[in-house]
Amino acid sequence: MPEDTAAKAAATPTGAQPKVKWDDTGMKTSYANVCNVASTREEVSLLFGTNQTGLTDQSLSVRLSDRIIMSPFAAKRLAQLINGVVQEYEKRFGELTTQAPKG
Repeated sequence: MPEDTAAKAAATPTGAQPKVKWDDTGMKTSYANVCNVASTREEVSLLFGTNQTGLTDQSLSVRLSDRIIMSPFAAKRLAQLINGVVQEYEKRFGELTTQAPKG
């Protein structure tokens, strides 16, 4: 192990999380009100888009805009993060329902 690498390893406590520096210089923003998920053994694909039809139509037209492909391990971490965010939201603002309003 080179000296600088050994010194860094010695300075970092075992199990300590590295500090993450978020670089958003190339980031873009997209809006989605629809998401679909598909998977294989090696990857999970998230498809994002927007519903282009009204609630009274018998079929939906969804314009897909973004596809995110990740490993199942990254997908599980994402699921845990999203679950935590939704739980915190519901604590602050009340329970969310995923059922369409009856009308």
